[in-house]
Amino acid sequence: MQDLIKDLLLSGVRWELSNDTIGFSEMISHKAPEVNRTRTISTVVPPIAPIVPMSIDTATAMALRPTTIDSLQRMILEFNHPLRGGASNVVLPVAANNPNGVMIITDIPSSDDDACGQILSGRAGDLMDKMLGAIEMSRDSVSVSPLLFWRTPGGRTPSRLELDLSRPFVNRFIELMEPRVIITLGTVAAMEIAGVDLIHNHGAETVLPNNVHVFSIYHPNYIILKPDTKRDVWTCLQNVQNLLKNL
Repeated sequence: MQDLIKDLLLSGVRWELSNDTIGFSEMISHKAPEVNRTRTISTVVPPIAPIVPMSIDTATAMALRPTTIDSLQRMILEFNHPLRGGASNVVLPVAANNPNGVMIITDIPSSDDDACGQILSGRAGDLMDKMLGAIEMSRDSVSVSPLLFWRTPGGRTPSRLELDLSRPFVNRFIELMEPRVIITLGTVAAMEIAGVDLIHNHGAETVLPNNVHVFSIYHPNYIILKPDTKRDVWTCLQNVQNLLKNL
């Protein structure tokens, strides 16, 4: 019985004893002593405001501000648009160290480009270097810009909005570098820059209103997949070389 009483006392029950017998005259359950717990006050973090999609007018105004290639590159890095999605890197245009009046404008960055943040890298870049070497040029002597400065999800074809947002910066790059000849790589670049359907008009020469000559050829990645296209590309590159000698 005493053991039972001890157990009940330990559990917080108080017993009152009469003079003669032990009875349950009153059983009161005591509240357990309050524990002074320090209340943790969590800092309420406001939700991150979504990035407001940039308008084409805003992109155009931004692109007009840079007066040097360095400032243009910085402006492109600040171009934080939701359409960039999960692209790892912003791939910037590159100005020639020894300009020869030639600019290359390519389609969207490849997976290799996205991984390293440099345009025309990997196997495509190696082939491009060989193509330039065949007409006595090098990567150092030409300027290069992607049509879009980030890789689209899965490498899909860029949307009209993506192209329109990026285009003012491409145009500004052209204005600052003042090329005499532009070589486009791939179907999207051919259509956007020269209005050329590359499938039916590979190697076409187009003269822009500012007297820039544009030659549209296959992208090196396509040439790797279709080696029989090398002859057509070689013919076009020879035309570029001959034109430069006469300009």
